[in-house]
Amino acid sequence: MTNHAVTHDSAKNAALPLDTTDTAIATAATASGTAAAATSDRRATPRRSTTRRSILRPTIWLPVVVALLVAGVLWEVVAINNTYLLPRLGMIGQAIITQPAFYLENAWVTLSEALIGLVIGFVAAFIVAVIVTESGILRRAIMPLAVVLNVTPVVAIAPALVVAFGFGPAPKLIVTALITFFPILMNVITGLNSVSPPILQVFATLRASRLEVLTRLRLPSSLPYVFAALKVVFPLSIVGAVVAEFSAPGAAKGLGTVISVASSNSRLAVVYAAILCLAIMGAVLLFLVTLLEKRVLRWHESQLLKRG
Repeated sequence: MTNHAVTHDSAKNAALPLDTTDTAIATAATASGTAAAATSDRRATPRRSTTRRSILRPTIWLPVVVALLVAGVLWEVVAINNTYLLPRLGMIGQAIITQPAFYLENAWVTLSEALIGLVIGFVAAFIVAVIVTESGILRRAIMPLAVVLNVTPVVAIAPALVVAFGFGPAPKLIVTALITFFPILMNVITGLNSVSPPILQVFATLRASRLEVLTRLRLPSSLPYVFAALKVVFPLSIVGAVVAEFSAPGAAKGLGTVISVASSNSRLAVVYAAILCLAIMGAVLLFLVTLLEKRVLRWHESQLLKRG
């Protein structure tokens, strides 16, 4: 009699409609998220204080300071003995201090080209990644073209882009987008395909549509891979913008143009001052992406392990 009752209850549960099951899952997820949020709020203050104490520990900041000091000393030694090779650090600092508006203006031009080109490349790569993930035929048609585009030297394409689009910003944006396209594409494809098969089977049992599987399962699962790609392509977009300014003639501003003109006039201090600005820009972009990753992926096991 008991076994019959259990079987009858199981049959009733199995016969639940999709909306009821989905509502139950959503309710459980909401309750779990509320409990996790409450736990996070209770632990927020100690965790922040622990993080601040860890940053202040000498084992965190001392190696960086020592490495910078050693690199600075080695730079000065080489610069003193080889003035034609490297300028002294004081000369680089003086070049920036005497003309801060000049470097800020050109840095803003390069940064604008880098970010706009990155957005174009990211959107295009994300759309292509979704298409090739959902369709095997399109994947076999598109991926060889993407590989050919990746192995083609972008510097060789830049003059042709200038002929096609003129001397405006369009060739530089296209070059930057091309340089950042393939790393984003491969990481997003890997992320979209990283879903566990048992979870896909659960969604198939619940009769979820392909759009629901994409938006509720594949996209959240791909976020760690997306941020891994962004950590690469944000600094790479700066490189792409500078390469575009080198290879696409007609650029009047930008740090790439500053480096090109200054190097032709043997003004090493200006060259390395522009390079320093580029390095700072890349480091700041990488820091911002890392900070955003920690905010967005607080639920992911990689961030939980770091906090633990």
